Amino acid sequence: MVMAQSLFIALKAGDPDCQIDVLAPGWTFPLLEKMPEVTRSIAMPLSHGQFGLAERIKLGRQLRSEAYTRAIVLPNSWKSALVPFFASIPVRTGYIGECRWGLLNDARRLDKQKLTMTVQRFVALASPKNAEQPPAYPIPTLPIDPAQQAAVTETFQIQAGGNILALCPGAEYGPAKRWPSGHFAELARRKLAEGWQVWLFGSEKDRAVTGDINQKAGGSCVDFAGRTQLDQALDLLSLATAVVSNDSGLMHMAAALDKPLIAIYGSSDPGFTPPLHAKAQIVSLHLNCAPCFRRVCLLYPEDHPDHAHCLTGISPERILALLAG
Repeated sequence: MVMAQSLFIALKAGDPDCQIDVLAPGWTFPLLEKMPEVTRSIAMPLSHGQFGLAERIKLGRQLRSEAYTRAIVLPNSWKSALVPFFASIPVRTGYIGECRWGLLNDARRLDKQKLTMTVQRFVALASPKNAEQPPAYPIPTLPIDPAQQAAVTETFQIQAGGNILALCPGAEYGPAKRWPSGHFAELARRKLAEGWQVWLFGSEKDRAVTGDINQKAGGSCVDFAGRTQLDQALDLLSLATAVVSNDSGLMHMAAALDKPLIAIYGSSDPGFTPPLHAKAQIVSLHLNCAPCFRRVCLLYPEDHPDHAHCLTGISPERILALLAG
């Protein structure tokens, strides 16, 4: 969603009067509300992986009354193109994906050699088919309301003064994108000893790993995992002095907040989905086996010393040096 903002900005640059409504899961709405380019958020009633043909047809027909002139479909799945089709939107743009001829009438062939980054692929859909590629892409920017920022600090009864290190140790995709919790804990211990606050961020699913980090760091971190709404996490991240994150949604949020950011990459490709900000520093060992895009390391068993070496081989000392520099 953060990378999609680059598309929204490009659309507004081409037509300042255009109205942009976004069909998306409801949990993303707090993020969309931070994007001034978006007029309205529309809830997708189906969760990821659900087909729900009847629900898609019903939603499409409900949206006909909005008289949209164009739809841009970012996911490449066949089912994602159904709602714009049944909404009778005259121009339906997207990549061919899963044989979507007919559902899309402005279908594009994706040239992966020219469009090497996800954000480029999104932004290219704002331009005509014959436009020069790759396109320049605007940098996502999420504005912060000082009043909301103050309200969230009051809600969680925290002091936001001094240096604050935000750690984002989760990654929804799987363990092959997660720097070891012991490494995060060592980072936390060292910065706590220097007088920094250390805040831990993540979803409910990340509570086990943030709890482990906090326990190994002596229980002195502030653990927000599973306790915040998306907009609250955004406001809290905006107070950080620096952020260290795996390749995750929180990483992209930190970049869009203009935070000094260290992004750690293992199985994923830092050239494909990098943090879109000049202040971001990317750390990757660039091993011959990477990027493998695996959820777990299949090259070596867990008890092998080289298991997930693309992550375990990135030392806390290396990250500390970047933070100090």
